[in-house]
Amino acid sequence: MALPSGRLVRGRGLRDPMPSGHPPIFGVYLLGSPPPEFGWTSRWIRWPDFRLPADPAYAEKVLTEVWERAAAERVEIACGGGRGRTGTALACVAVLDGVPADEAVAYVRAHYHPRAVETPWQRKFVRSFTR
Repeated sequence: MALPSGRLVRGRGLRDPMPSGHPPIFGVYLLGSPPPEFGWTSRWIRWPDFRLPADPAYAEKVLTEVWERAAAERVEIACGGGRGRTGTALACVAVLDGVPADEAVAYVRAHYHPRAVETPWQRKFVRSFTR
């Protein structure tokens, strides 16, 4: 997904095949249990399906790292299906990139996936997300 600044962040579902092209240099995985080793630098945010991150402060720190690294590196954010948690995290990164928090879900739905950010509490999390 292209951010307004031109930075790119790939969102994906881990249940889908790995996209073609170059692998990421940095990945963030939003799962209820630790992810496998991927072979590149990664962070795990404990984030059960259809829920919110277990540690919102840590999530903010890691998503800020995503935004910073996206200026010069291939980065990805992924969860199981690639819609709810991934869409929520992408919307938060869009906020860090300057998209108003009350417009970030619509931005991600327009530029990533039309059903991104699945639950009301995920939408509320994005609206309250600040750097």
